[in-house]
Amino acid sequence: MPRGGYSGRGKKSYKGNKRHFTSEEEMKRQMEEEKKKKELRRQNHGSDSSSDEEEKPPAPGLENSDSSESESEDEGQMKKGVTSLIAGEIQNPNRVVQKMKKADNIALDQPKPELSRREREEIEKVQTKLRYQKLHAQGKTTEAQVDLARLAIIRKEREEAAKRREAEAAAKASTKAAKKS
Repeated sequence: MPRGGYSGRGKKSYKGNKRHFTSEEEMKRQMEEEKKKKELRRQNHGSDSSSDEEEKPPAPGLENSDSSESESEDEGQMKKGVTSLIAGEIQNPNRVVQKMKKADNIALDQPKPELSRREREEIEKVQTKLRYQKLHAQGKTTEAQVDLARLAIIRKEREEAAKRREAEAAAKASTKAAKKS
């Protein structure tokens, strides 16, 4: 496998090439220029700093900071790319703008939207259940009448059982009184 130059498959290897390093003075100078530009932007545009306004740092070969500053001001005013050609009249046709509704503008007597079959059936089911419970509480349904009759029978049985107990208790008391005397 050849190293350094051409590797045979159309790929060029850059491993053996000379490397370029930026000096400290050059980096400090670039950072100072960026700080100056940011300060100028803050003075011109206020404290707004969005990603659209930021620019790429200048190439290390450029020495004219005055000309690059004037270009950045011009670019800030003009829109970049195709957006400068489009006047902003065209908007996204799929975007739905939500309008704020006021309580005064809403008509209360608007007809209600038609419900689906399932919704209607569910509402009718709830209404019939409530109607049945109301009639049941009044004792007008057949189940309520059967329940009331059953309760009446149970009451009678309990009353009879209570009378029997009283009679037995009275009989025991009379037998005890007879044995003592």
